[in-house]
Amino acid sequence: MKHLLIAAGLLTATSAMAAEKPELTVYTYDSFVSDWGPGPKVEEAFEAICECDLNLVGVEDGAALLSRLRLEGNNTDADVALGLDTNLIETAKKTGLFAPHAVEAKYTLPVDWADETFVPYDWGYFAFVHKKGASVPSSFRELAESDTKILIQDPRSSTPGLGLLLWVKSAYGDEAADIWAGLSDNIVTVTKGWSEAYGLFLDGEADMVLSYTTSPAYHLIAEEDDSKATAAFDEGHYMQVEVAAKLAGTDQPELADKFLNFMVSDAFQSIIPTTNWMYPAVTPASGLPAGFETLQTPEKALLLAPEDAVAARREALPEWLEALSQ
Repeated sequence: MKHLLIAAGLLTATSAMAAEKPELTVYTYDSFVSDWGPGPKVEEAFEAICECDLNLVGVEDGAALLSRLRLEGNNTDADVALGLDTNLIETAKKTGLFAPHAVEAKYTLPVDWADETFVPYDWGYFAFVHKKGASVPSSFRELAESDTKILIQDPRSSTPGLGLLLWVKSAYGDEAADIWAGLSDNIVTVTKGWSEAYGLFLDGEADMVLSYTTSPAYHLIAEEDDSKATAAFDEGHYMQVEVAAKLAGTDQPELADKFLNFMVSDAFQSIIPTTNWMYPAVTPASGLPAGFETLQTPEKALLLAPEDAVAARREALPEWLEALSQ
């Protein structure tokens, strides 16, 4: 009987200790938390050092993530938001929902970084992915004049969709509305997020899909399939830098800080290339995986400053909506 009581006591103590583990809730996008995304490996690696439970919550895509945070306001369960980008930073700051960080890192980004609130974790270039051997356009004008069918994402809910909107606006300025009018009959469908669009492309629903220059690396490395490539556009390619930040209302501020610092560590950054299929913000000691050297490197990179991206979106979104409504 004593043994049973001791065992019961140990079980109760163990349960109590488990119950006392702090939980860190990170809102991110669906593909991040998927079985093939970074989420499972990130969770395992962080929990090994944090003595906590890492709760990764998938919210469609990056723009939808910010919309949810704005809707929830100070009542959000999120401690950290991971999956916004430079096009959303200015809008995110104006919500007052985010707090400064104390992260220091030797970034290997193609742009200088000194933001006091948002911490970068990866980056890449937007591009249209297609099957090798296909005849593909080399500019948006050429695309608009062709019969090439494309899949894109909604700029109101998706960071790639917003990136495409600003890509066209950066390249064509006042002529962007005309470009969208020409592209309207090339678009098979507009999806809420990246995963849905890419899945439709793999199912053969279109000739090209808006994604990244790094996307063919997934097929090459994970599937040993070198049948995918990206179309090089004469206008250049718009860049994306993905970021994370701590919520000002978090009840786990120290744990949130620990996660942001972990995010720029070798342990996290080495996971990114072959799970999120992007370039890491801090190149890991092991370097980039074999296969990344085969990827297209745009000759011209386009990127609006965060404050300029807000103004460009305000002008470009009505142009996009009008063109697609015709």
